[in-house]
Amino acid sequence: MGGLTAMLTLGEEPPLPCRGLVLVDVAPRLETKGVRRVIEFMRRHPDGFDSLDQVQDAVAAYNPTRKAPSSSQGLRKNLRQDANGRLHWHWDPAFLDHAVIPEANEGMFGRARLNLAASKLKLPILLIRGHHSDVLSEAGAQELLALVPHAKYRVIHQAGHMVAGDRNSIFTGAVLDFLQHLDPQGNHIRSTDRRLTP
Repeated sequence: MGGLTAMLTLGEEPPLPCRGLVLVDVAPRLETKGVRRVIEFMRRHPDGFDSLDQVQDAVAAYNPTRKAPSSSQGLRKNLRQDANGRLHWHWDPAFLDHAVIPEANEGMFGRARLNLAASKLKLPILLIRGHHSDVLSEAGAQELLALVPHAKYRVIHQAGHMVAGDRNSIFTGAVLDFLQHLDPQGNHIRSTDRRLTP
């Protein structure tokens, strides 16, 4: 959702000043089946987890082809602990109350609105796609690249939608390389009172 929000924030009037944008496995056209799987995964375990091992089991169930890490401690950065010691994903689950499958051109993340915003993006862009992603297909990536022909594109092999988790060092290297080539005199993000509207 962060990438879609960024596309709208930077592509609609008035655009926010920004030096560059990295989109990770997201574009206006997303695969319904993959998005549904992500939403279902995020809606599971509304009461949280007893342990990091339970969290690791949940991630493994979502992504059975991912090699299990030697330690589950890396998951801790994605979690918060409540007063009872239970672990919860760090995001607010209430936002899932409004999660919809992106098929129609309705609502804040409608494809027509996203396509229009993307076509107005003039800043440097890096699109990263997980080779095995079921959320962003190659066709969806190519549609975005047709709208934003100046964008750079990187496919991360042996990665699905959770690119950073699947291939962190390769993902980080791609992002750092992109950032190092940005114009140091470019605009920086600044705060604004502008809000996204449906």
